[in-house]
Amino acid sequence: MEQSGGEENFARVRHVLLVLSGKGGVGKSTVTVELALAFRQAGKKVGILDVDLCGPSIPRMLRVCRPEVHQCEAGWVPVYTDQQQNLALMSIGFLLEDPDEAVVWRGPKKTALIGQFVRDVAWGELDILLVDTPPGTSDEHLAVVENLRKHKIDGAVLVTTPQAVSTGDVRREITFCKKTGVQILGLIENMSGFVCPHCSECSNIFSKGGGEELAKLTGSEFLGSVPLDPLLTHSLEEGSNFLQAFPESATFSAINNIAQKLLLHMKDG
Repeated sequence: MEQSGGEENFARVRHVLLVLSGKGGVGKSTVTVELALAFRQAGKKVGILDVDLCGPSIPRMLRVCRPEVHQCEAGWVPVYTDQQQNLALMSIGFLLEDPDEAVVWRGPKKTALIGQFVRDVAWGELDILLVDTPPGTSDEHLAVVENLRKHKIDGAVLVTTPQAVSTGDVRREITFCKKTGVQILGLIENMSGFVCPHCSECSNIFSKGGGEELAKLTGSEFLGSVPLDPLLTHSLEEGSNFLQAFPESATFSAINNIAQKLLLHMKDG
């Protein structure tokens, strides 16, 4: 990447939200995609910046596989996932020669690529940019925060699952946000129960309420619980729009309510 769009690339981006998780496997990327779709359904123009270098899964979810990424004077041009051009995606996976190969790089190389990647995407006009980060609190997260801080970060959404091992990891994420000065907009408890595809009853496979309890203990807002839904899993595997296909599901209701709370946060901000 030789271009450096810098501040110009964020000049017409109204709000930036980080999506963080203390550990992998909690559905952070899934939550990112579904929030983006909920915001789009609310009439917003949305972008997703996927900086999960070792696991860029969002392109597959949105059926955007190995597009030819173009450059303009300001930097990389994002890929639109819909005809209306209301949902834009830029994934670091697009820049890897072989997305199936493991990325075996030392920290400085990762940090340099992520820093330049964050700066050099020409978003144009966006209402909301969601940034899907790697799990944990590493140099890669610092690179994201330091490069976005020059422009704007409305805050972070933390994703956990109900179990104590996951909520424990989120405590470290909360500490990271406080040390880096990133506002915590709230916690989402993902995989909170399982919706039966036959009777629609929701059963608690794991424990329940860990995310809400953690929010209380840390003084953060609990944004809501999102249940496991086989329809959601299938639609993401197929790359179809779950929110449009299954508007009556418990998952849609939960995600939509969370999106509305976040929109109120950004309006107040």
